[in-house]
Amino acid sequence: MKDSDKEFCSTREAAQMLGVAVATVQNMVENGTLEAWKTQGGHRRIRVQSVERFLQHNAPKLTAGFTPDRVAVLIAEDELSLQELYRQTLESWGLPLSVAVVGDGFDVLVHLGRHQPDVLITDMKMPGMNGFELVARLRADPAFANMDIIAVTGLSTQEIEARGGLPADIAVFGKPIPFDELRGYLRAKVAQKHRERAQF
Repeated sequence: MKDSDKEFCSTREAAQMLGVAVATVQNMVENGTLEAWKTQGGHRRIRVQSVERFLQHNAPKLTAGFTPDRVAVLIAEDELSLQELYRQTLESWGLPLSVAVVGDGFDVLVHLGRHQPDVLITDMKMPGMNGFELVARLRADPAFANMDIIAVTGLSTQEIEARGGLPADIAVFGKPIPFDELRGYLRAKVAQKHRERAQF
């Protein structure tokens, strides 16, 4: 039987297909994002079709045409109306931005396996992997330690602290989304990127 005919794959093989860590695949199995079963020895066997479906479903959102001369912005937001609001608003500013929108923390990790944005804007309440889990994973990984992260939430400071808090370097924006503040933040990021490119 050829590899392409396999019905199931290991966690490691699924991680390679998705471009994410094995632990991410394990979480995707645990929350039902990927179909799998466990062997008697406790090893996961993941249905290849579920990995392919995940890639197919997320592929259009994960190819946003990031280019080095533009500030790459990745937005994690599960509400479709807010996804569209982000797209339309950021596009209307006329800034040199490349924007991709994904629906949850797992989608972010898959995207990061292909391209690291300059700025991640994440909702904190999402299905699957929420913003708190996502931020904790990213800040624990040296590869993403310097990526700008903006947390967008309707939670109060006390509610954020009750959920374990956020690192001090995370910008926190309230809801409704303060687009004027976000535009100022992204303008500063565009200017910073322009200065950095001019030095080379």
